[in-house]
Amino acid sequence: MKLNLKKAILIKRYKRFLADVTLEDGNETTIHVANTGAMTGCAEPEDVVWYSTSTNNKRKYPYSWELTQTKQNHLICVNTIRANQLAEDAILNGTITELQGFDKLQREVKYGEENSRIDILLSQTSISNQNKPSLTYIEVKSVTLLEGQQGYFPDTVTTRGQKHLRELMSIVKNGDRAVLLFTVLHNGINNFKVAEHIDLRYANLLQQAINKGVEVLVYKADICPESIYLSKRISF
Repeated sequence: MKLNLKKAILIKRYKRFLADVTLEDGNETTIHVANTGAMTGCAEPEDVVWYSTSTNNKRKYPYSWELTQTKQNHLICVNTIRANQLAEDAILNGTITELQGFDKLQREVKYGEENSRIDILLSQTSISNQNKPSLTYIEVKSVTLLEGQQGYFPDTVTTRGQKHLRELMSIVKNGDRAVLLFTVLHNGINNFKVAEHIDLRYANLLQQAINKGVEVLVYKADICPESIYLSKRISF
């Protein structure tokens, strides 16, 4: 994914969706933050903010926070919308080899018993039964929390994430394939664990899901201010 970004300095993030920054010309402005999470370690005052500019004249805040460049010179994609886009690109271009051989890719499809939407749904025509395609349900999560030398998800208690794990277990029970895809969007993270010290319920549910057949994939992104893309699988 190509990026066209400009640089600013973070003053503060607040109300989850807003941040104040100092632009390169010295002026201060407010930008949009497409991230509902805690953004732990990703939003420290005086960090470098790389932002995009919308051409939509109806937007109150035309600038969107895309990347953080920390004082340790780590680059982090904080725009959670990008995770699904990067996952789709990596599936379509063959980078994620475990998710190939499909006939159709759909985004944001309603499913499950808890009023959910799956991030990506792959369909493949069944050779044995042309009337019943094989389905792969893919839930995408963004990993940006680095503590010491260890990457973690989640960065806060996630009841929504817990719900998604229950839904994925139901998918497997019904005979379809369920995949949880963690996209590592922090170039300082080289290994990954579930943050049981932050959300023990999520960690326990994930282990249950794995035991019941939900597959877990972890792919790391290459990040720079000019482009971002998923490039390699890392261990879990």
